[in-house]
Amino acid sequence: MGRFSRAPVDRAAGGLVLDRRDGRTVVAVVHRPRYDDWALPKGHVDRGESWEETAVREVAEETGIRARVEGPPRPVAYMLDEETVKLVVMFPMSVVEDLRTPPDPDEVDEVRWLDRDEALSRLSYRVEAELVEEFVPVAGPHG
Repeated sequence: MGRFSRAPVDRAAGGLVLDRRDGRTVVAVVHRPRYDDWALPKGHVDRGESWEETAVREVAEETGIRARVEGPPRPVAYMLDEETVKLVVMFPMSVVEDLRTPPDPDEVDEVRWLDRDEALSRLSYRVEAELVEEFVPVAGPHG
């Protein structure tokens, strides 16, 4: 972790948002046109905001869902570029209500609720797929 020790840190938080739909567990995955990627909802920590507050806010902004944190955070760190560490703190979450507010289309142009296999094949980042592998159950013969 030597190269992480003195690098500036870009902080973000988000959620692995799970729901039960049609008898199966699904996870919220968003398409971000700026990066042309599929990712879990997340964003930068605002001044004075906790990791958890950021995660709840970002999930609402990017999915239109009010969610509740359901477990301890899972921090992930990686080099964003040659000089900057990206620290993302992800929380397992559940749906409280659909706020029916569409995301800013410049940030997120599509939200999909995917089962485990669909999410694993769609997500652009391995670290996020690993969270899905950990938290989303494998569907049995009856969903």
